Amino acid sequence: MGSVFAQIALGLICAGYTTGASLGWGSPELALFMGDFGLSAAALTAAVSCFLYARAHRGSARPAWLLFAFSSFMASAGNAVWGWYEVVLRTEVPDSSVADLFFLLFAPPAIVGLLVLAKKPVTRAGWVCLALDAWLIGGSLLTLSWSLALARTAHFQNEPVAQAALSLAYPLLDIVLVSMVLVLHFRRSQANRSATNTAIAALALTVLCDALFTSPLLRENYASGQLLDAGWFAGSLLLAYAPWGVRRLPDSATVARGPWLHSRPVAGSLAALTPYLAAAVCTLGILYNVVEGRRVDRVVVLTGCTVVLALVVRQGIMLLDNIALTHELAQKENHFRSLVQGSSDVIMIAAPTGILRYVSPAASGVYGRDAEELIGSELASLIHPEDLGAVVHEVRRFLAVSPAEEPTTRIECRFRSGRGDWLNVESTVNRHQGGLIFNSRDVTERVRLQAQLQHNAEHDPLTDLPNRALFTRRVRQALSGRRASDPGTAVLFIDLDGFKGVNDRLGHQAGDDLLVQAARRLHDSVRAGDTAARLGGDEFAALILGDGGSDQAARQKQVQEIADRLRLTLSRPYRVDGGNEVRVAASIGVAFAEPGIEAGDLLRNADLAMYRAKAAGKDRVELYAPQMQAEVVRRTELAARLRTALHDGEFALLHQPVVDLATGRISAVSAQARWRSTQGILFTPAEYLRVTDDGERTAELGRWLLEEAVEQAAERAGIGHRAPVSIRLSARRLLDRSLPLGSVESLLTRHGLPSGSLIVELADSDPRIPLDELEQRLVTLRRLGVRIALDGFGSGHVAINALRRLPVDILKLDRGLVEGVVESARLRKITRGVLRIAGELGMQTVAEGVDVPEQVVALRAMGCSHAQGMAFSGPLDEYRLRRALVRDEYPLPGGVPVRVGNRPPFRSNNETPVPPT
Repeated sequence: MGSVFAQIALGLICAGYTTGASLGWGSPELALFMGDFGLSAAALTAAVSCFLYARAHRGSARPAWLLFAFSSFMASAGNAVWGWYEVVLRTEVPDSSVADLFFLLFAPPAIVGLLVLAKKPVTRAGWVCLALDAWLIGGSLLTLSWSLALARTAHFQNEPVAQAALSLAYPLLDIVLVSMVLVLHFRRSQANRSATNTAIAALALTVLCDALFTSPLLRENYASGQLLDAGWFAGSLLLAYAPWGVRRLPDSATVARGPWLHSRPVAGSLAALTPYLAAAVCTLGILYNVVEGRRVDRVVVLTGCTVVLALVVRQGIMLLDNIALTHELAQKENHFRSLVQGSSDVIMIAAPTGILRYVSPAASGVYGRDAEELIGSELASLIHPEDLGAVVHEVRRFLAVSPAEEPTTRIECRFRSGRGDWLNVESTVNRHQGGLIFNSRDVTERVRLQAQLQHNAEHDPLTDLPNRALFTRRVRQALSGRRASDPGTAVLFIDLDGFKGVNDRLGHQAGDDLLVQAARRLHDSVRAGDTAARLGGDEFAALILGDGGSDQAARQKQVQEIADRLRLTLSRPYRVDGGNEVRVAASIGVAFAEPGIEAGDLLRNADLAMYRAKAAGKDRVELYAPQMQAEVVRRTELAARLRTALHDGEFALLHQPVVDLATGRISAVSAQARWRSTQGILFTPAEYLRVTDDGERTAELGRWLLEEAVEQAAERAGIGHRAPVSIRLSARRLLDRSLPLGSVESLLTRHGLPSGSLIVELADSDPRIPLDELEQRLVTLRRLGVRIALDGFGSGHVAINALRRLPVDILKLDRGLVEGVVESARLRKITRGVLRIAGELGMQTVAEGVDVPEQVVALRAMGCSHAQGMAFSGPLDEYRLRRALVRDEYPLPGGVPVRVGNRPPFRSNNETPVPPT
């Protein structure tokens, strides 16, 4: 918008000056002033404008604008000197003055500036052609002007040589300037074209006025302030406007794609005709002299000969250049023909009607069809019918877009091959003379590989069932769309109970075989529209889609029946690892979709139901209920509080007496931890250890229990209560030596606990513990006076092996052997057999969970030596324990306790015989 206003202002100023000059400005004095100082001011404006632009913009064109500024300044100075004579001194300007020097210095900087703006040739031949073009134009103009006017000027009589040379200098410099203007018009650079064109127009207007001024007819009658000055004035203002006004307007994409493209052939034709036009002008100059009957001037002959010679040389250069270009074009054509024919890609050219005009020879290798067979056929007949609509749509869209915005597009579809199958083909499409060029390649293997990679990314590699990611996506799809409001959709989470045991006993190969068979059974048990998946490890899942029914109760019953059948199917025996028969059970959790439920929430609900099934005894089906989530929240909160309970002092140590069944005296105390939370709730170890899977927290609790029990036992021993303390430790915890100060040994030394005052109850829970290392560790502890008890005997499958290998002093019967010993004759026989084995090995026995007097009587009759349980006392705090130790007696049912002096409750390690293994 600012450029438009500047153009309007420029037009108004020039129109005003032209009007004033045509009317004589109203007075001779004003006409002289405007004709001299007005032109000087306009040229000075051009000089300042070009200088400021060159100073503000750095680039390859900067020297040209500096030269234009100097040229305009010379014109301004010449007009100022002219005005000094005519306006200030009121005298005529001398024939030779300083003004002539300034005017003569106007053309050379402008000529050099035009050369700077010209497009630079890249070869020597190009520079020669540029010089020849300039001479062709300049020589032709010189011939014509010499014939018309300059010859008379050169033959003036009685004129000094300097005056004659000055008279010839003006037109000759103008001829050179005109030549450069014309040459530059056809060789101008692409950079800032609008500014260059405006500058050329300004200089052309100035040269035209100079030519009119130098003609004898106009010069004899010229006076400052006339209409001719309007041309110089407009040329100066146009040059001042050139670098600033319109330099960005023609660079827009619209102009570049519009009429300019159509003007290029015209400009190219004029550039090619320039030498011939120059020769024609030169010939006209000579013919004019002949027609007028004048003798042909030697200058005209010499100039004409040089113009013709330049034309011949230029044509020779052009001929050689054309021969070289023709040879290069032939080489490139052969090169590209070889590339097309030897390329593995198929190149096809299709007419706007879709008929194939050209097909490269590679079609026989890619499509299995000869190129000649395909030429003339319709492209649509080669494309798969399912892909044809998308291809047509893409082609129409591509043709509707401007080539500048989208020169190419890419299409992928299936092509019919000569073998009758369909190939996946990727084509790059370009425009070509109203039609299209297809550069096509076979990507069938890539598509297959992508499909395989996609399948691998979404399926379990062992069972080939969908994995968790694909299963989650299908659940999400089932909860959206038309099935979003169907409450019959259900998710089943399945865990194989006992799978870990198969891996431990038979190896991972057998476990993998079992998983593959289980996956096959699961896949065969669901409907075609449902999804069976393996989530990882021995966890599977199934998505049962709803049937759209409104009876929710019937649907839940149906899904539960499906889950029960699936549980029975997965629980059937498996043949693995060459014929070994194994059995596993299945715990299944079922969750139904609810309105607005998300996929993640539905999967979480099914997972919670599955864990409830495992906690309730395994091999069962559980339906999700909202209270399951509340239980998880409670357990999570409890686990979070447990992490800080030790540091906040919320744990307390209790001791339960171990009673000698022969005397009723306390022979030892069993240390037990209790957690009393800040809410006042008392948790047993079974309750608070079940809520956390944090092994580090469990280890920290074990370290605290051991150190606290040893410290309190040492304090009791110091005041005379020497009952040993029994502490339950797992075999893994005993071997990792992550106890206070590094080991049990250092703990005993630090607190000074007497020998025989610590009993380690070894938990029988992990069959993977190396018995050799454990045996070595226990032998080391026994040498320090620590007694070893085998805890929970009768519940683990490795108890007999541990009994055979490990140095055990005390055998603690599992609660399961004690609870039914009164009612069950079979259990009494088992318990009696265990007690007989312990007695023959020289071990003392302790029965846990002895809660009623009848159990005391039965166990004592069987030969059990010690017991602990509610039949005597529950866990006691330190105060009550010391009172019990002072009393040191509990009544025995069915008889009076027998006092046996001060004998130690348990035999020492040295008295305990260890049978050979």
